Amino acid sequence: MTASVSPIKTRTSELIGNTPLFELARLGNGSRLLLKLEQFNLTGSCKVRMAREMILAAERDGKLKPGGTIVEPTSGNTGLGLALTAIERGYRFTAIVDHHASPDKLRAMQAMGVNLVYAKPNGDGPSTVERRRIAAEIAETTGAFWPDQHYNPNNNRGYVGLAAELAKDLGTDLHYVVGAVGTGGTLCGTMKALQQHGIDAISIGVEPVGSIIFGGPAGKYWQTGAGAPGGFTVGPNVEMEYIDEALKVNDVDAFTAARVVARRTGILPGGTAGAAIHVALKRLPLVEPGSTMVVLVCDAGDKYLKSVYSDEWLQNRGLLDDTAHKRLQRLFTAYEDSIALAAKLPLAVGGGSG
Repeated sequence: MTASVSPIKTRTSELIGNTPLFELARLGNGSRLLLKLEQFNLTGSCKVRMAREMILAAERDGKLKPGGTIVEPTSGNTGLGLALTAIERGYRFTAIVDHHASPDKLRAMQAMGVNLVYAKPNGDGPSTVERRRIAAEIAETTGAFWPDQHYNPNNNRGYVGLAAELAKDLGTDLHYVVGAVGTGGTLCGTMKALQQHGIDAISIGVEPVGSIIFGGPAGKYWQTGAGAPGGFTVGPNVEMEYIDEALKVNDVDAFTAARVVARRTGILPGGTAGAAIHVALKRLPLVEPGSTMVVLVCDAGDKYLKSVYSDEWLQNRGLLDDTAHKRLQRLFTAYEDSIALAAKLPLAVGGGSG
């Protein structure tokens, strides 16, 4: 007799994973765009997967002892994942943050008992370099464990489960994967694990315009959780052999895509997920008929109600563009029209029996 699995969970880590797929768009030629809604994870982000894996690996390696302290620089989502894992496994956690991060992410970490240490502002951009300096200093002087998500290979390994879910749900009917790139763990870790399942999909990495991960000049950007500012050294978790195409998306296009999806579906993606969705929507009509494209929606938009989803916040930064909204809405309409047109076309000649 097979033992039944109880629907009642007793550990918060049991609530990680098994996130749903949602069809956002389809063309008359059979191609479709699916969203892997990682925002349905506990903490509202995919980063909880890798946060847990980094801590479990540190325990196995003896780098983290019972009752120890974790320190990590974070813009929020990794911090929330580490906070959840720290609560479950009995650790203290100090997050090195800055005011570029979403205030709601910072408040959520505080609500979970995290000690927040603020880095000095770096203009309007993230204080990535300064956050790392503070984390290194705390780790050295106190003996706290610093997972260092940009350099920790268990970041990438944390997405083995995500790849397994895609393999189970789609199998070889998965042709393109689009995802935002920050530490590199989500997209690169997923693609590496997909190959181990025999799925040879094409990957498209996306970063903000102004980020230096894929090269090019540094500049200011408002997308959080992806990209890297000028002066930052890109870590080895950005494994370019698992990124077939590397693209940049500006803030207007990223935030417009997130807002249009919210108004069409009621699903609120985060800003960097909006950038990946923007790329996927533009690419969908160009891929082979019958293709399946998946966007990794890394986090939820309810953390950005005072930024990405605030007209006033966007207007103050010159990022609210009604024309861009209308243009993207017209693209959805064109896709719907292609389905109606395909339904009216006659069947191809030569398919009958002899």
